[in-house]
Amino acid sequence: MNDFNTLELITDSRGFATLWLSREAKNNAFNAEMIRELIIALDRVQGDPSLRFLILRGRGKHFSAGADLAWMQQSAELDYHTNLDDARELAELMYNLSKLKIPSLAVVQGAAYGGALGLISCCDMAIGADDAQFCLSEVRIGLAPAVISPFVVQAIGQRTARRYALTAERFGGQRAREIGLLAESYPAETLDQQVDQWVENLLQNSPAAMRASKDLLREVGNGALTPALRRYCENAIARIRVSAEGQEGLRAFLQKRAPSWQAQEPRS
Repeated sequence: MNDFNTLELITDSRGFATLWLSREAKNNAFNAEMIRELIIALDRVQGDPSLRFLILRGRGKHFSAGADLAWMQQSAELDYHTNLDDARELAELMYNLSKLKIPSLAVVQGAAYGGALGLISCCDMAIGADDAQFCLSEVRIGLAPAVISPFVVQAIGQRTARRYALTAERFGGQRAREIGLLAESYPAETLDQQVDQWVENLLQNSPAAMRASKDLLREVGNGALTPALRRYCENAIARIRVSAEGQEGLRAFLQKRAPSWQAQEPRS
């Protein structure tokens, strides 16, 4: 049973979860309640060892219109310290999504404005529709994309982030793919089919190895070579080789059979 007001968290028996933004009447714009529920939902996902990966989606026509205008109006009437508390809550959400132990995939259709680009940037991968519309819209209403900016810069680079944060230009799915915000962009009518293919591909991979790879790449960062990083990488491959799934994967490869994690399970 879904016990959220603004979200749906659905677990598939094959070992992954889909987290749906579910304020369709408000174009999935987020307010304080949705931010708090997203934090709770991510905590549940993080604590579920059966999950291999997470998909983040939006119900209805749009992924998310960004911040709810009514919530923003209320924020404008609050003092600095109360607004700081709100910002810290949003930052908690972004950092928790970014640091999720399992892989995360955002799927974008329709509008993705303002803080929605933060959610997309915090995911490991994102795909979307060609006709999706993206915008760092904050400067149009006298604000700045402050909390989400580190994640957006990581996703699309400093120069491109400056352009879109300062101009508030809208851009489509194909442009989002060109600048690295999306891994792939597809015709809107094929998006669900493409999601299924991404799911099937991720299900081929060792769950433990995907988690280990996330930890590894987080440590590697921009790839600057240091003695400490060399030692970390040497230890990382040694650990995964002697792990249960590492041993199973090597045996399966040598024996020309499918590894245990690729066993087909019934769909939910």
